[in-house]
Amino acid sequence: IPSVILTTKENLMKIAKNTVVTLSMSVTDAQNNFIEQTSGEGFTYLHGGYDDFFPKIEEAIEGQEVGFETTVQLEPDDAFGEYDADLVRVEKRSLFPADIEPGMMFEGMPEGSDDEDDVEFFTITDIEGDKVVLDGNHPLAGMALRCAVTVTEGRAATDEEIEHEHVHGDDGHDHDHEHGTVH
Repeated sequence: IPSVILTTKENLMKIAKNTVVTLSMSVTDAQNNFIEQTSGEGFTYLHGGYDDFFPKIEEAIEGQEVGFETTVQLEPDDAFGEYDADLVRVEKRSLFPADIEPGMMFEGMPEGSDDEDDVEFFTITDIEGDKVVLDGNHPLAGMALRCAVTVTEGRAATDEEIEHEHVHGDDGHDHDHEHGTVH
């Protein structure tokens, strides 16, 4: 018995839970200003609510086939969340390397946390004298996005991909089980 049941018609796979999907995608803001486009082979993820991708886009392509195209409007809560002013911090310049500049990203622990596994990413937004302004919001937080999506590939996920809840191999990454690292 296969671990996933896919509907096929003349070798066309319908996108369903546990399908490895590759998309070509172009993202603009609500005023159609270009933000980003997938490059190379596109974006590949494990479909089915594994928190690897935007649920609203997953819903839009569920049951569709390779070649399907659509545009999905993502409100901030559907994408990177609302902008949170509490995630902006001012730190001493002396805590950073000499060659920093706005746009650089650093890892840090949230204020008040002593859990080393509780890591956030901060972007330097400004350097003023002996102070550095860091923003822990995603750069697209607070923005409504339009995503023009084309399904370019689909295949059944392997049992290992389903168990690990992400894509492996050429479409994703491999594990070095001996050392527990991801490549």
